[in-house]
Amino acid sequence: MSPAADARHLPVLLAEVVANLAPKDGGVYVDGTFGAGGYARAILNAANCRVIAIDRDPSAVAGGADLVRAFPGRLAIAQDRFGNLAEVAGMLDAPQVDGVVLDIGVSSMQIDEGERGFSFRRDGPLDMRMSSEGISAADMVNRLSETELANLLYRFGEERRSRGVAKAIVEARGEAPIERTLQLADIIAKVVWAKPHEPHPATRSFQALRIAVNDELGELARALAAAERILKPGGRLVVVTFHSLEDRIVKNFLANRAKAASGSRHLPAAQGAAPSFRLVARGAVEAGDAELAANPRARSAKLRAAERTDAPAHGGGDLSSLLPPLPAFDTRRR
Repeated sequence: MSPAADARHLPVLLAEVVANLAPKDGGVYVDGTFGAGGYARAILNAANCRVIAIDRDPSAVAGGADLVRAFPGRLAIAQDRFGNLAEVAGMLDAPQVDGVVLDIGVSSMQIDEGERGFSFRRDGPLDMRMSSEGISAADMVNRLSETELANLLYRFGEERRSRGVAKAIVEARGEAPIERTLQLADIIAKVVWAKPHEPHPATRSFQALRIAVNDELGELARALAAAERILKPGGRLVVVTFHSLEDRIVKNFLANRAKAASGSRHLPAAQGAAPSFRLVARGAVEAGDAELAANPRARSAKLRAAERTDAPAHGGGDLSSLLPPLPAFDTRRR
């Protein structure tokens, strides 16, 4: 990874991630969200170990070539979804691993590139696809019904003015298709008011679209279950989240898996199942003052960590119950 790329994306809670992951010589670790490679590099420097990195963004995989060369035989990067981390690790001769780390959400690099369509501050095509495949944000904005849009913005963005935003979008697209990021941001800004010190009016709506386009919450739920299956006894799971929807999923999953045969309304435990995880960090770990001053992106970050026990993976419980309820979208019908 080039110094320029490294400067564009500061890994959040880096010291805390490494401390909770506790890399050891001879270990195998999965970095499910490679990005600019900050966590992978730190893990490789912390111990004489091997890292299997995953990213669905082809530009991130290509950008990691220098790091692969810097650690010959110790780093492999696969282009895939992190929800498939068990399959990826298995294909790379690591059916069981010593640690899994996930940094959930969009990277600073993706936001900074207007052409990727993630930013409400930089003009670009309304895309938001991390893998450049499948349904785009423009498809959703221009084809979903007003009710579907309102539900999406409320469930995935926690946007209180979701109905007003959806109505404005439908009215605007009746005049012309919404195809650019700043075009959509301007529509939202006419409905959602924000004071100078508050986040941009389009923040929640863009978050909701990005999550829906990339099925981010579904990927997270699948990745948590996959980590449970492939972690060795004593292996560590470390997850960094950036908003309440993600953190709630991780918190509920770990609380369920660390509790014997009880479960919760979010994720019923398999009857008689012994705890498959032991909580390492009690509650969420947050960034300190020094990191917040150096990296404002860290202000919303929360880290949760747990250690795998020798109990079998639960395998029970419907992971979809961890996710906000939302009807499935089929943009092709319009």
